[in-house]
Amino acid sequence: MKLSRKTRLQLQLQKIIFIALLLITVGLLGWLSNKHATQFDWTSNKRNTLSQSSIDLLHTLKQPVLISVYVQDDETVHAAVEEILQRYQREKEDFKFHLINPDIDFESAQRDGVERYGQIIITYNNNKENIASLSEQTISSALLRLSRAGDRKVVFLKGHGERSVSNEDNTSYSKLVSELTSKGFSIEANNLLLSALPTDTAVLVLAAPDRELLEGEIAHIKTYIDDGGNLLWMMDPGDMQGTEELASLLGIRFLPGIVVDNNTNLRNTLRIQHPAMIPVLDYVSHPVTDNIQYNTLFPISQGIEQVDKQFNGSVIAQSLPQSWAETSAVSDEIAYEPDNGDTKGPVGIVMALERTIADESSTGKATQRIIVTGDSDFMANSYIGIGANLALGLNMFNWLAGDDDIIAIEPRNAPDTQLQLDDTEVLMIGIGYFIVLPAGLILAGVVIWLRRRKR
Repeated sequence: MKLSRKTRLQLQLQKIIFIALLLITVGLLGWLSNKHATQFDWTSNKRNTLSQSSIDLLHTLKQPVLISVYVQDDETVHAAVEEILQRYQREKEDFKFHLINPDIDFESAQRDGVERYGQIIITYNNNKENIASLSEQTISSALLRLSRAGDRKVVFLKGHGERSVSNEDNTSYSKLVSELTSKGFSIEANNLLLSALPTDTAVLVLAAPDRELLEGEIAHIKTYIDDGGNLLWMMDPGDMQGTEELASLLGIRFLPGIVVDNNTNLRNTLRIQHPAMIPVLDYVSHPVTDNIQYNTLFPISQGIEQVDKQFNGSVIAQSLPQSWAETSAVSDEIAYEPDNGDTKGPVGIVMALERTIADESSTGKATQRIIVTGDSDFMANSYIGIGANLALGLNMFNWLAGDDDIIAIEPRNAPDTQLQLDDTEVLMIGIGYFIVLPAGLILAGVVIWLRRRKR
């Protein structure tokens, strides 16, 4: 077909317009890809994405954050550092970071006290902290410490066989103390017979005394509570050791017996050997428990109930409905016997109490917070790493200290980096690759050859 001059010009113009539009589209896509980055985290536990805990923490920071990372000029290292810190930058606009070569900008390195490659300086609200890792837990914990308005002093009572805060044995709290220190708390152990409680005590901890407290010590603790002090009281089953007045003051009662759960299927699933090892799977909605996603384990616990309304109280962790408080000797043959004084579950194990009091430092009101637990083992060195025990413990201290916006940041392991196969699965894969697949290919070849031969 012969085309007219006008038609040829129209076709030529269409080609030019198409090429121009194509180039503009490619240019716009390139510009958008530089301005807007979209990422998808398909790992098992979203370990390449900031946890909600870190995001919430960033939203509480009112001042700009500056991070200086001292590394050599290595593109691979720079890319890895930028990928991590950009997760924070996407959540907070005034989160800035600089990659500095200490061999070139030695003045900045000297000012920040940098002595080697890999040191990271975080600056917030005119305060600085030197960290050695770019893990989310390390960065967010440092930001948490820098964001605190002042010291948060936690005082552990001692002198009556309470849990040690420094020993490394299984029953002590040294791992908990290490975590609290990393979160900006200052820790002190105090014997009331030697010195009074510090005036700046944020949280007082009474951790399972095994010897009786003197009347004067009880009076001192009661004064602290009457003055609005925050308390964490962890009490194991057995003798009250002279603390009955404290329970009366708080309006609570410890139930007789030990909480047990004889659900063998659940125990086998969780690999729990003893019916008095109580798993908590569901939590009552509360700032302490709202972000807990795993089970916690309470070994040898007693129940708690509120007997009056001096405080606004609520059970925030409890045993399962099929459990009960067993008043007889605990064995594998136990059974619920209400006639013997057993208390039907669910049984409260952790109770949170609070009330509004007058704040003498201002004309407003303040909130007093107290947590009582029927077990002290769950935060001991041997159990604090099980399930969400550590997260629950840290949340308790943050809530008691008034840091409602600061919650535990759990390290996220990588469960999907290894493929574990049993002998049967390995055998099936071997048969599939070395027998079934070759046989299928040979059979397909024979079928194709026969079809071609018939043509």
